[in-house]
Amino acid sequence: MNAAAKPAPAPVLAPVPAPAPVHYRVDASDTHTHRYRITLTIDQPSPFQVLSLPVWLAGRYMVREFGRHLSGLSATQGRAPRAVQQLDKTTWQVACRGSAALVLQYEVYAFDTSVRTAFLSTERGFFNNTSLCLRVHGREEQAHHLSLVGLSKGWLVATAMPSRSAGARGLHYAAADYGELVDHPFELGPFWRGRFKAQGVEHEFVVAGAWPGFDGQRLLRDSQRICEEHIRFWHGARGKPPFQRYVFMLNAVDDSYGGLEHRASTALIAARKDLPRVGEASLGDGYLTLLGLISHEYFHTWNVKRLKPTELCRIDHTRENYTELLWFFEGFTSYFDDLALVRCGLIDGPRYTKLLAKAATAVQSMPGRRVQSVAQASFDAWNKYYRQDENTPNATISYYTKGSQVALCLDLTLRREGRGSLDAVMRHLWALGTERGSDVVAAAGARGLRAALRDPGNIGITEADIAQALQAVGGRSYAAELKAWVHGKGELPVADLLPTVGLAQSREAERLSAAWGLRLSEGPVTGCVVRQVLRGSAAEAAGLCAGDEIVAVQGWRVRRLDDAAQWLAASLAEAGASGASGVSTASAAAVAAPPKPRSSKAAPLTVIELIVNRDQRIHTLRLQPDPQATRLPTLQWTLDEARIKADAACAERRRAWWSPSA
Repeated sequence: MNAAAKPAPAPVLAPVPAPAPVHYRVDASDTHTHRYRITLTIDQPSPFQVLSLPVWLAGRYMVREFGRHLSGLSATQGRAPRAVQQLDKTTWQVACRGSAALVLQYEVYAFDTSVRTAFLSTERGFFNNTSLCLRVHGREEQAHHLSLVGLSKGWLVATAMPSRSAGARGLHYAAADYGELVDHPFELGPFWRGRFKAQGVEHEFVVAGAWPGFDGQRLLRDSQRICEEHIRFWHGARGKPPFQRYVFMLNAVDDSYGGLEHRASTALIAARKDLPRVGEASLGDGYLTLLGLISHEYFHTWNVKRLKPTELCRIDHTRENYTELLWFFEGFTSYFDDLALVRCGLIDGPRYTKLLAKAATAVQSMPGRRVQSVAQASFDAWNKYYRQDENTPNATISYYTKGSQVALCLDLTLRREGRGSLDAVMRHLWALGTERGSDVVAAAGARGLRAALRDPGNIGITEADIAQALQAVGGRSYAAELKAWVHGKGELPVADLLPTVGLAQSREAERLSAAWGLRLSEGPVTGCVVRQVLRGSAAEAAGLCAGDEIVAVQGWRVRRLDDAAQWLAASLAEAGASGASGVSTASAAAVAAPPKPRSSKAAPLTVIELIVNRDQRIHTLRLQPDPQATRLPTLQWTLDEARIKADAACAERRRAWWSPSA
């Protein structure tokens, strides 16, 4: 492994090919105003050449309106200006004369630190080409070249896009078509850089914005273990991944989290405090979350970048692209990302079961699981999951978390029945994609061969393919499970399956907010502010709304709701002794008790008085804690070692589940 302190070897540059029919010159010199200046040259343009900027990018299912940051578009042929007509919010048409090259110039404002768009400042630059590069209609399948100029002194460049040449006039890169061009982000700046090899293939990791004392060597070692586990998972001990080089681009900031997968790279963002530190051997929760993100985005190299929904094989950059399969491509990836961490030895069994329980808790904390199936939630990602508000938990379910729980249920079911595992199902689908890819190559001839070499396995799959793979591995139809777990709105049989691998489930003690069905923002200055009210909860029945500030509980001022538990218990005890009318005579445990079966002889429910500030008006609300109402549970999963000792088959199932891929 090589850290930043060692000079990077000079890249091996291919001979410079003839100019591409489409060429972009990206000038990054205007760092103070955060603007990239782009010159687009089109050889032999159409008489009425249409151009457009994408409205979204693959992996983020939301219309982002990248065109809103583009300005100053002008066009010339030779020295003659050409009229530019805007057709809609992100599409333009240029009236051309003759076959002379069309040259367009424009600027793109770039000040978004996320992994989705573009950023440029005196400290750093980053861009996805969906934000910078206009699509030339009718030329998408032809070669596209990009030249990068105007870099600040000392700045480096990281990208997985193949390099053409480097010289006094900038750095030059080549993509076989527009689809490849927009699937290679660029990181610019004086970043830290390190390298490692996984299964003999070079991987590069760059980190921008890290604090002094950042332990880059540990990050490289841990990332290497993750990558090797995933390559073995898909291709076996001696297999090679479907790329020749891979690049991780991590932007370390004050507080953020996320990632975006690409065909041979990933863009990541994380909090600086979550990076490993020199001299620290422990694995904190923040660094564990980062490793899970690295694992997730790397697994996507296969599951969504090569294997992908049929609907996304040919992306329409102008509108939403719908699929019901995000539960598989995002949810199953979310299942295998943490599983890889225990398989490669970065975490142990108890730490892994804690991560599984966290996902199960997230599903149980969303009443929307009874409103939408996970397939419906996948289809509605564009206007629900990616446009969240205070009602989101009540209206939908995360295809990430519930999808991962569907994967868990299928995996444990397959293992319990002794016919295989979800690992084998995924590899069956990969083999299916490879077989179809061979058919495509044979049908398309030389052009198909070039496409396959550039992006092998880029074949769409359907839910029918997933069902067929399950049947091929499991020896029976799993149609009933897919209907109930993917298209149904009932509960998943997670608790029933856990004992088959020696795990047990219990509930942790609830906080008041959880028992009442509330999510809060709390602090000594801001007070106790309601963020979300769950459907069917005691808080909803009392009339609480998002934005309410809970000022007082039972006559006492609060800034953190849990503080009220102390005097509520005392008030309940006094009421039970004196029969006072202010609070009904019920046990203190009723304030936050776990659900119990209803009884006709149950004690009357406690009534708690809340003083609420709503838009500068004071309201008095009466809340009745109800054990049957919607709550925010916290599930705890633990290792049942007694069962493991008593049941050899159970012990073997767990061992095989957590063992490294062969």
